[in-house]
Amino acid sequence: MNGAPLNHVPGTVRPALALLVAGAFFMEILDATVIAPAAPAIAADLGVPAVSVNVAVTAYVLTVAVLIPISGWLTDRFGARRVFACALALFTLASAGCALAVDLPMLVGTRILQGAGGAMMVPVGRLVVLRTTAKTDLVRAIAYLTWPALVAPVVAPALGGVLAQYASWRWIFLVNVPLGLVGLVLALRLVPDVRAASPDRLDRWGVLLTAGGVGALVLGMESLGAATPEPVVATVALVAALALLATAVRHLLRAARPLLDLRVLRVPTFRVTASGGSVFRAVISAVPFLLPLLFQLGFGWDPARAGLTVIALFVGNVAVKPATTPLMRLFGIRTVLLASVAGSAACLGAIAFLQAATPTPLLLALLVASGVFRSVGFTAFNTVAYADVAAGRMTHANTLMSTLQELGTGLGVAAGALLVRLGGAVTGADGATPFRVAFVALAVVLLWPALEGAFLPREAGDIVTGRA
Repeated sequence: MNGAPLNHVPGTVRPALALLVAGAFFMEILDATVIAPAAPAIAADLGVPAVSVNVAVTAYVLTVAVLIPISGWLTDRFGARRVFACALALFTLASAGCALAVDLPMLVGTRILQGAGGAMMVPVGRLVVLRTTAKTDLVRAIAYLTWPALVAPVVAPALGGVLAQYASWRWIFLVNVPLGLVGLVLALRLVPDVRAASPDRLDRWGVLLTAGGVGALVLGMESLGAATPEPVVATVALVAALALLATAVRHLLRAARPLLDLRVLRVPTFRVTASGGSVFRAVISAVPFLLPLLFQLGFGWDPARAGLTVIALFVGNVAVKPATTPLMRLFGIRTVLLASVAGSAACLGAIAFLQAATPTPLLLALLVASGVFRSVGFTAFNTVAYADVAAGRMTHANTLMSTLQELGTGLGVAAGALLVRLGGAVTGADGATPFRVAFVALAVVLLWPALEGAFLPREAGDIVTGRA
């Protein structure tokens, strides 16, 4: 994205364009999280174990992660209006395909197409808004683009649960069709044809090696944790994933214009977020997927009750937002980061001991607390990530971080499902017991980001929080 945009001079924010992009962002986030409460209903209809539906979540998120880095190149090469409209059309058609799925492989395939549309739709739309808005109006533009990330995770669990119980899980995807059609008409009218005068060449080897490695990793994890494990397939896939990803790293470090610039990992504060922060995100992202399954399969709740209860997690996430920056300014990012990791681990341990008879106020308070620590941790990691990144490397750092965050989310859901299956295999029990094992294991995994955070300097990120 080095070329200068054509045909548009940055000016005041255009509310209609910003709201269109925000609406697309809302649809993308909603579809990343809406399946969890409906997983048992989907599984019963398609004839698979409920935990196996995780692959439909993972396939979507990881497709978004793999394709995000090429969204900017596509915009520069073909123009924002064409790419955004095609992405929205693909997302809408794939949503209809998801609703028509007759088995899990078909659902996964259409979810991959849906993820491809989402990967192009949101980054391209955000890029257009930022490129066509003057710096003096950027705060207002970003405000339009922020609300979907706050609202969609709160709406998704309830929507998924209610539709699964009172209508059909297929309506989770069908609601995208009219929204997508309206969005497509508006996109052709509102999105300017922003593009670069001389776009860079696409790093094709970077795309192929990264996509192949991530795909092999997911296949290996799914084969290992399947209802009937396939050790040979899992071993071959995991070895291939290791080889492909290692080759991808070597290529990305040597390429003149890599798909992802890994050299920015030399910045210590950025590296802590890329490593420990991605693990934190993976662990925390598994929770909204596992909780509705625990409530339905372990406690015998209906989908609507399970989905509505999970909202408490996201209420905590949103409620603490205004206090996060003052906390980092008062105590320092390292202290806040370590407290959020410790609090998240404690909440996961407590969730493992929940019972069907646990008083509702206590359960809701625990989920709100978990959401608070989740939100504070995300903000602390994201803030310290860019504290020491030079302005000239910010674009590369942002692309790499966006990719790692999506990868963390997708792999976290896959790992959570795998831990549930392993928990059932080890204990020989069903019901809530495998989920208890999974939550305890996830709490233990948080030792990694805790150790990495402990080695941060006390003054890390002070310059960006105003504490310096």
